[in-house]
Amino acid sequence: MSKKRILIQLDSDAHASVFDGVVAVDSDVEKLFQYGNVEPSQVRDLVHGAMFTRGPQDLCSTAIFVGGSDVSTGDELMRQVTSSFFGPMRVSVMMDANGANTTAAAAVLAAARHVNLAEITAVVLAGTGPVGQRAARLLARQGAKVRVASRKQGRATSACAAIAEVVDGGELIPVQTANDRETETACEGADVVIAAGAAGIQLLEKETRLANQTLKVVVDLNAVPPLGIEGTEVIDKGQERDGVICYGAIGVGGTKMKIHKEAIRRLFRSNDQVLDAEEIYAIGSELEG
Repeated sequence: MSKKRILIQLDSDAHASVFDGVVAVDSDVEKLFQYGNVEPSQVRDLVHGAMFTRGPQDLCSTAIFVGGSDVSTGDELMRQVTSSFFGPMRVSVMMDANGANTTAAAAVLAAARHVNLAEITAVVLAGTGPVGQRAARLLARQGAKVRVASRKQGRATSACAAIAEVVDGGELIPVQTANDRETETACEGADVVIAAGAAGIQLLEKETRLANQTLKVVVDLNAVPPLGIEGTEVIDKGQERDGVICYGAIGVGGTKMKIHKEAIRRLFRSNDQVLDAEEIYAIGSELEG
């Protein structure tokens, strides 16, 4: 008799994410174990509890999901999970703290519907944040020239260096966008702009967007007014506005949810999957196909 599908949710927040729990149940997980306030030092024992309760042939029915609102902590929890494995004793694991991986994948896939990513210049506004860094990473991985924007040049430079460590040969350019003039300069000649800023912060004025004659696609991941890209709508999903294809947070959200659910389901196909940004993007690409 097949074992029940168990997902173990490791969350760095005080209370494990209800959102991620609901998505897990909607993704055919039969048993959900949720742990909040998880610290890196606690991960090994939790992982070993998952590994040693079933034989190697049944470990594909157990998986781990790393969540929480702090993406850097999520990255560290993920490292601790994978370092706890040895030989055949392992389970599949997915990292999507703060929805960063699934959101970034959905944003880049939205742009890929309209342009060849290997032939474009893309700007990621708020590119030093968790979603922005992953979007820039995925764009660079696909061969795009990526300008990583931040209000502070030093942060943009650090983000580019961090991405370059995992993307060999990526063309990454740090740019400062502390004011409207700098933002206009950063976006000059760009084909795609992705705004990945915090809720309620406008990053690109409509006037600046209209002045850019090369722009083909904009993706705004902010759902809270004022939107990150002025002149777009939160429900835009491939909507043409002033000659530019526009996506809003809700327009991208449907793809994000499909990717999230499919990634959870795939965890149970084998016991050796590690789903981070690139793997999650690949799942999204298959769904698009």
